Amino acid sequence: MASKKWTQNDLPDLSGRTVVVTGASSGIGLVTARELCAHGARVILAVRDVEKGRAVAKDFVGSFEVRALNLADLESIRSFAAEWTGDLDVLINNAGIMMAPAFRTIDGFELHLGTNHLGPFALTNRLLPFITDRVVTVSSILHRRGMIHLDDLHFDSRPYVAMTAYQDSKLANLLFTLELQRRLTESGSAVRAVAAHPGIARTNLVAHVRGVNGFVNSLSQHLCNDAQKGALPTLFAATQDIPGGSYVGPNGIGHLRGYPIVHATSRRATDTAMARRLWDVSADLTDTGH
Repeated sequence: MASKKWTQNDLPDLSGRTVVVTGASSGIGLVTARELCAHGARVILAVRDVEKGRAVAKDFVGSFEVRALNLADLESIRSFAAEWTGDLDVLINNAGIMMAPAFRTIDGFELHLGTNHLGPFALTNRLLPFITDRVVTVSSILHRRGMIHLDDLHFDSRPYVAMTAYQDSKLANLLFTLELQRRLTESGSAVRAVAAHPGIARTNLVAHVRGVNGFVNSLSQHLCNDAQKGALPTLFAATQDIPGGSYVGPNGIGHLRGYPIVHATSRRATDTAMARRLWDVSADLTDTGH
């Protein structure tokens, strides 16, 4: 359990450790990568736009690289993993989208599911032979409203609702973490699978919700975490000695904001039978994890 005021200043010396952070060119991912780098880790920023990644990282202090990765494209994931050599201490599955219009990935997946779940699922499984410490997957407090429809994952039959698609994908993140930890434990591996969520981070609110006016933006500054504080649960999950399967989020009322602590997921996120079924379906869709 964290203290009530755990911050990036409590990060240990990470010298000699290698960390991949997906979606590290903006928001929480950028803060996560910058702080890990500043504390001695060798950080790989895995981003869709390499030029943007290089631009935002130009002031980083420490060792870093920028590599191309599009989680909405299984070929991009294969290429990224195929080029990997050496140990990888921590993989942080941070990249994600929220409230996007109805769209399919290049592989035919609903965009939220493809980017937020199937992409990280495939990346993790392809990099797993190199991972020595842990996999951190960033979910959302909104996973509590999610539901997995294995017979209609891509909204072929259901009416498409962007928030529903997002919530479902965030529940999938936690079911993935649950099943990954079960498999790691069963195999005798010391690698841990953990999850984190930022509460309600102002970066996501402003970026993805239309019609945000000055009053709402001002109100959000008091009710929500900014990117700096929103990254704390991820940083805690990536560096602190917590059990596999842990779920880290803010300690404030409703877990909307505050400092990182380990707390409980929803009941749906602890459904081991669904976690196994979703894993099997995901493995077939991505040709990984079998």
